[in-house]
Amino acid sequence: MAYAATHTGVGVGLRRPHFRALAARGDHGVPFWEVSPENLIGEGGRDARWVNAVLERDPVITHGLALSLGGFDAWDRPYLAELDRLIRRTGSPWHSEHLCFTSVDGTVTHELLPLPITRAAARHAARRAREIQHSLSVPFLLENITYYAELGQAAMDEADFITDVLEEADCGWLLDVNNVYVNALNFGFDPKEWLTRVPLHRVRQMHIAGHAQFDDLVIDTHGTPVIDPVIELMQWTLARIGRPIPVLLERDNHIPELEELLTERERLQAAYDLVFVPEPHHV
Repeated sequence: MAYAATHTGVGVGLRRPHFRALAARGDHGVPFWEVSPENLIGEGGRDARWVNAVLERDPVITHGLALSLGGFDAWDRPYLAELDRLIRRTGSPWHSEHLCFTSVDGTVTHELLPLPITRAAARHAARRAREIQHSLSVPFLLENITYYAELGQAAMDEADFITDVLEEADCGWLLDVNNVYVNALNFGFDPKEWLTRVPLHRVRQMHIAGHAQFDDLVIDTHGTPVIDPVIELMQWTLARIGRPIPVLLERDNHIPELEELLTERERLQAAYDLVFVPEPHHV
């Protein structure tokens, strides 16, 4: 499927504390919002009116949390139909989900749990990704996650695992550079070398976020400002991709006041813009 190129720059995840203020404000400077359909489908009342006012006015990209793509539970077909209706209503150019599992035997864990890093798990995830793609009217993207322990004995490298899934599913990639950075710190690898071994030509969107250190473990908290090394990794990766793509600032914990969040977005936008400054023309 073709990928729309209408969303660029640094967007922000639309979160409940800001619904009311943003419904009344169109001069925020944010080029697009990312929303999680699980938090919107079936919602009513005042919050729904506020968020719908934003969705009807501003560009939107949808990003899911709970399809359990790598799991074994049967798809909720009525939910998939509702999801596609929301995608089409918002004009999202694609829909993304995490390369993980989130439920077992119908029990939702509310966690993004890692898959075994094996060829069999890669084939299973790719098959499930193709099934989701056939249920949606827009292209489907997968996102790399953070993880803190391997599920069983790894039979391959994570970069090869992600590559196998993306290539076999023939889908796009939502590349989370903070997740790459956090995994690099926890497992002791070079994030840039890792990024040279994955199919960056499949990247259609990026995520960027903050993290925190707890003793010897780094946790992807989405609760702090983005640090300079992650911003530099974003710039380095964008330069290798070679084209402007949408980058999404995630903030899900310790959500600041709207003005503080918009100020951080502007800082990230300035770093993003530097990547695509034309080279000086010498006569």
